[in-house]
Amino acid sequence: MKFYYDMHIHSDLSPCGSSDMTPNNIVNMSYIKGLNIISVTDHNTAGNLPAVVMLGEKSGIKVVPGIEVTTKEEVHVLCYFRNLIDALEFGDIIYSSLPEVKNNPVIFGEQIIYNEFDEKTGELGKLLLNASSLSIGEVRNLAASHHGIMVPAHINKKSNSILGVLGFIPKNICIDFVEVYDKTEIDEKYIKGLRILRNSDAHQLVDISEAKNYLELDDIEDIYDYMNII
Repeated sequence: MKFYYDMHIHSDLSPCGSSDMTPNNIVNMSYIKGLNIISVTDHNTAGNLPAVVMLGEKSGIKVVPGIEVTTKEEVHVLCYFRNLIDALEFGDIIYSSLPEVKNNPVIFGEQIIYNEFDEKTGELGKLLLNASSLSIGEVRNLAASHHGIMVPAHINKKSNSILGVLGFIPKNICIDFVEVYDKTEIDEKYIKGLRILRNSDAHQLVDISEAKNYLELDDIEDIYDYMNII
């Protein structure tokens, strides 16, 4: 069966996310666009995952818990998890590893946590756009210890991608998947032998992917085995 996905979506908790990127709006727009599998991957936090996972269950959309981490090399990597608890614990570690730099909402945008009714329940103080103190390898190992995987994000973007920053994909780190930004081409030599996710990196509702990228699975729950999320 074909299951359509977009596994790189930012909520309003990411300072770069639009204010209309609330849990209900994200799930409802994904439903309207015919998506079966989504992941909200806010910068360096899992704060809005509980609401999104709950709403996904109600709407029939599979929500894979995720986070977009900025490593100390300034590389963006996506981390995906089998269950919400592991994602939240991982997110707490990542958030605590950020420098003690306060967010300025006027400059960077608000960092709002919502419940399942899109009611504001909190706001994170540290600037989420800063880099963690953890290296790519350390993030990869930390994700694995929380039943998750690490996927280098938007490798065909110039900024904050593993190719844009390092110029190569390290062979000493076990990387099976990479993400390709859906709106930009990539030289095939960089992805030879790797498995690919094509996502929107949506920061506003209109950018959430249409039902075009899909995975062939027997059952939607097979997404974890497909991605080697143990």
